[in-house]
Amino acid sequence: MRLYLAAPLFSAAERDWNEELAAALRNGGHEVFLPQENEAGMDSATIFPTDVAGIDQAEALVAIVDGADPDAGTSWEVGYAYGKKPLVLVRTDFRTESGSSGAYSPMLAEAATIRLDLPFAQMPRVVAEVIDALARLEQVGAQT
Repeated sequence: MRLYLAAPLFSAAERDWNEELAAALRNGGHEVFLPQENEAGMDSATIFPTDVAGIDQAEALVAIVDGADPDAGTSWEVGYAYGKKPLVLVRTDFRTESGSSGAYSPMLAEAATIRLDLPFAQMPRVVAEVIDALARLEQVGAQT
């Protein structure tokens, strides 16, 4: 499956985590568009159409929605893809929004085709859960 991996990419830890997840998904047989691999040296006027094209060409979007307030760029990518392709939202963060809205923004949570709430999960479990979710999406697609 062609995937777009939407995730924060502003720290070394975030970029390393994204690279590890993308490599595992590729090892699982998926083609992955990872923005941080395509944006080096680009300005925002070039990044925007490159990433939009990556989303448009993907069959599904996997979004990392960790953080007290999930990354703005990732949130935009989810909103752009909503209704166009399946969305797998992954959250390993244990923090939640205050009030009755749930673990994180209902606008993100309710946009998901599959939501993986995995507080404290380590990478092997995240990979296994994402690959399982993608297999379920492929199975549903094959049945339609």
